Amino acid sequence: MTERPKDSHDADIRQRTWKLLQPGDIDLDGLVVHTDYDGEAESAMHRATVEVGDLIAEQAGHDPADTYVYSGTDDPEFASNQHQGRLLADDSFVWECQQLLRNGTFDVVFYFEAGADLSAILDGVRDRGHEVTGVRGAADSPASAEFEQ
Repeated sequence: MTERPKDSHDADIRQRTWKLLQPGDIDLDGLVVHTDYDGEAESAMHRATVEVGDLIAEQAGHDPADTYVYSGTDDPEFASNQHQGRLLADDSFVWECQQLLRNGTFDVVFYFEAGADLSAILDGVRDRGHEVTGVRGAADSPASAEFEQ
């Protein structure tokens, strides 16, 4: 995967991600995964989404085999290209993502409970060939939310 320069679009998506993480019922962290997948690479995009979701599940203390991906096709509250990782046992939340087509390729914004090991998740995503930025939901501002190790 090619390295993309950080630009105003990247700053904008990090800011929007941080805003999504702001106060809710649980503390959240997030990721922005940049891909080279265009709108024609649906199956590759699906595989990448599941792989990253499995990394998040592992670092949140769950066996990925105990999770499934819910895409909300029967739910009017869900948007196209919005997915959740949930536990098989009780349908509880593990992660959520939105696949955003920007400048001809997809960026995928994931968010998950803040207790997961963000450093390990970032390393795992990079090991799979993706450029990724971590976003700490507990940061005071979008400018201080970016997490790189």
